[in-house]
Amino acid sequence: MDTRFDELLDFPTHQTFKVMGVADDKLPHHVISCLQTHAPGDYAPTVKPSSKGNYHSVSVSVRVTSKEHMELIYTELAKLELVRVVL
Repeated sequence: MDTRFDELLDFPTHQTFKVMGVADDKLPHHVISCLQTHAPGDYAPTVKPSSKGNYHSVSVSVRVTSKEHMELIYTELAKLELVRVVL
């Protein structure tokens, strides 16, 4: 992943990750478990269902320390089975 995060942001910073995935009660747990591995912290995710109820979005604010750290989190969240998009 080749991004320009280092040009746009001053690190460390808090970044809100929005994860969209299958409407499953386990989705927030999987997202938080992934985040605990790469950026341990006390997270309070916000979960919102889609209009038809097929998908959920999970928003979480995470403290990231560098461009590489942010890219790693995006990559690892996208690997989760229930996840469809990471914004």
